[in-house]
Amino acid sequence: MWRKAAAAALLALAVGYLYHSGPDLSENIMHFIPLPSFQFVSENHSTEQLISASWETLITLPSRQWNRVAVGVNACVDVVVSGVGLLQALAVDHGSGLDHEVLHSEEDLKEAFVHFMERGAAAERFFSDKEVFQRIARAAAEFPGAKLYVGGNAALIGQKLASYPDLMVLLCGPVGPKLHELLDEQIVVPPESLQEMDEYHLILEYKAGEQWGLSQAPQANRFIFSHDVSNGEMSSLETFVSSLDEFQPDLVVLSGLHMMEGQGRELWELRLKEVVDAITNIQQDVPIHLELASMTDKEYMNSILQEVLPIVSSIGLNEQELLFLSQAANGPHADLASWTGIPDVGRVSDILLWILQQYGCSDLSSEADLTRIHFHTLAYHILATVDGFWGNQAAAVMAGARVASSQACGLQAVDVTKVELKAPLEFQSSHAEKGEKLSLNPVEPVTVWRRRNVTFHLTPVLVCRRPLRTVGLGDAISAEGLVYSEIKNQQSFRSDVDIKSRYLLLC
Repeated sequence: MWRKAAAAALLALAVGYLYHSGPDLSENIMHFIPLPSFQFVSENHSTEQLISASWETLITLPSRQWNRVAVGVNACVDVVVSGVGLLQALAVDHGSGLDHEVLHSEEDLKEAFVHFMERGAAAERFFSDKEVFQRIARAAAEFPGAKLYVGGNAALIGQKLASYPDLMVLLCGPVGPKLHELLDEQIVVPPESLQEMDEYHLILEYKAGEQWGLSQAPQANRFIFSHDVSNGEMSSLETFVSSLDEFQPDLVVLSGLHMMEGQGRELWELRLKEVVDAITNIQQDVPIHLELASMTDKEYMNSILQEVLPIVSSIGLNEQELLFLSQAANGPHADLASWTGIPDVGRVSDILLWILQQYGCSDLSSEADLTRIHFHTLAYHILATVDGFWGNQAAAVMAGARVASSQACGLQAVDVTKVELKAPLEFQSSHAEKGEKLSLNPVEPVTVWRRRNVTFHLTPVLVCRRPLRTVGLGDAISAEGLVYSEIKNQQSFRSDVDIKSRYLLLC
């Protein structure tokens, strides 16, 4: 059906150019581009071509862009290597999978790797034994084909942001000599962040269909582990906050909370309070984006939910983090053990709405600042925003999907011959309630729906058939989404004004 409408699609794209600079295009994409009533049979334009062409037409930068972005606080050097190859080189025998919250031995590493490989799921764990980790790290660095990259969510986000020449980026984190060498020259690193030794993270990648013994990966992904004390203790937090007064950012991006999980409850309870204090000391008109990552401790995640989410403006997360977040606080679909295949859009929508209502600016009694969630999974992305705070979100969600498609294939642009559509063609806006029936249209590749005072923008991802590198995709997605996002009424973020007035004006 879609291919039969190829001519209509191309005409619609041409019409889209007329609105290229229209201020409301990103918020009304479903209405600005009328589909012609005729159809034309053509086999020359695939669904993937139509989506990619639509992205190129419709993704536009906002009229008001960021000038200075401060990013912190986790940074390291990633050693990327074949997971199966490395474990075989370590003479580890294949066996059954089993998740471990903290890794204490090579056996724990093998079991956790197999557990997530069989599910095609990304995960990150702390390795408690420093000497064993260093031995594995040496073997990984010497393994044929091993590659060294910028690592850590903050450094990766900073690196992506620095690809925009008009954007100045401050990066705070434990930056050793190798990482400093790998960073973009445009990135400013405070002298206090420089250290003599690099922190290394080992990234065990596996390909779609790759086998080890009886285990087979349903899709490409990676398993990350480290013995990283500097990032684990968020040792650069104070340097980060103290640098903001001089740098004067108009956006702050914070990451690395997940690294504290492996340090034990006593430490993370103390440091989390200090994180909260640090965030509240950031200038109140500056929005804060928090990038989440894989965690396993429900009490720790619940503490982040209760203490941190309400005082940030925006969060980024994937399907595993979203479900675990709901499980930690007994939210919607918390009884779901894990996602089966592509996460159900209706269930995802339910959890996103619940987060914004429970921990965000959602009603007259709310004193929270959270107004934006950028959710990404392999097949599609959703941006959920409380009405009145953010603009250009249709372009932002498409930009995030576009970079996921190109970067996974190791390219600067989407190659439609190397990608495929895996997103559901039809879905419900809610699973818990009587949801609206929605569908994807490759010519208008953003589906929009509204629940209460929250608007959802969904776009499909053109999934790379043979991804070359999966590490850092989530960070690139969030960074790109932020670049294309625009603040409405910036003074509202983390403001001291009367909450009722703020709600009436913006929520």
